[in-house]
Amino acid sequence: MKTSIQLLTCAVTFTVALMLLSCDQSESRTGQNDFQSVMTNLRTELESGLTLPRQDPFKLRSFKPYLGDSWIGNAVAYGCYRAGQAPGQKSPSDAELLEDLKIIAGHWNLIRTYGADHDTKRILQLIETYELPIKVVQGIWLEPEEDNPAKRKANIDQVMLGIELAKTYPDIVIAISVANETQVFWSAHKMNPENLIRYIRAVRNNTTVPVTTADDYLYWNKSESSQIAEEIDFVFTHIHPLWNGKTLDEAVSWTDRIYRELRVMHPDRDIVIGETGWATDYNPEKTGPGEQGTLIKGDVGIDAQAEFLIVISRWIDENRVVTFIFEAFDEPWKGGEGSPPNEIEKNWGVYNEDRTPKESFLRYLDHQHTGRE
Repeated sequence: MKTSIQLLTCAVTFTVALMLLSCDQSESRTGQNDFQSVMTNLRTELESGLTLPRQDPFKLRSFKPYLGDSWIGNAVAYGCYRAGQAPGQKSPSDAELLEDLKIIAGHWNLIRTYGADHDTKRILQLIETYELPIKVVQGIWLEPEEDNPAKRKANIDQVMLGIELAKTYPDIVIAISVANETQVFWSAHKMNPENLIRYIRAVRNNTTVPVTTADDYLYWNKSESSQIAEEIDFVFTHIHPLWNGKTLDEAVSWTDRIYRELRVMHPDRDIVIGETGWATDYNPEKTGPGEQGTLIKGDVGIDAQAEFLIVISRWIDENRVVTFIFEAFDEPWKGGEGSPPNEIEKNWGVYNEDRTPKESFLRYLDHQHTGRE
């Protein structure tokens, strides 16, 4: 009799467990189906070019750059392409990405990426798989799409994947940046602001993390920027003293002044510096309006980058301003086809393209460790 009761109890327990498992799986499938349905409808709306509604009420989402209880606002921008690689052409291997991420995790816990594509998806997968202590501001790359169906499709694909990645990796993706430098007057891929707003709303209406767009301070310090600022959770700005003709001795004070001006310009939004840095080489022969040989006045090289890293890091920590150093690794694919090795866009990394640290970064690390000037 006792044995029969025990068997009956086990059978009932097993049956209940199966029912609960089945219920969980059913809820999971329902949730997934609901998400796919929402995404299908969203793609249709974006393809139609319809104006999307702004969330009402619009409640600001706080950007919280923390790993546990530790503030991780001294951050770095990450481009993953090595020699012979480029976006949409040849990608790094998983082993190369993992090497990058392990290097980064030794010095930073917060990175920003620039696009939502297969390479970014693998970056997030590797962070999760290897439990790396890295949080991510997920980028979405957008191009001007007016009268260009192919670019519109590419933009929509970026937006859809960006939303999916935020949903898939909620413990890693802590914010999303929709587009990069599409509004500033000198942009090479200037975008209609109404289109940018539509994509920002698409992302914000379908995620729970803070959403922004990255642009140069010369856009954010204009009154016209209020149109976009009203749609985002924090201002994501690029402040490059080197590009703006500043020398080393004035670089940080100028950065501080620009940062504080933006705080006045956008008093109800946090200001996050999405890029600042100092290159180790440039092409002084490339002159003319907007060119590096004309705009750059400060010393460029290893010594200059080392000094800038030391002083800007001190400013970041003292002022508690979330700042992304531009950038982790040199990117040889940049600067246009046939550009020389000293093209400035190839030389912003604190690591060389072969993943060896530059002497400038080693000096910075030594200073951080010893406190020596």
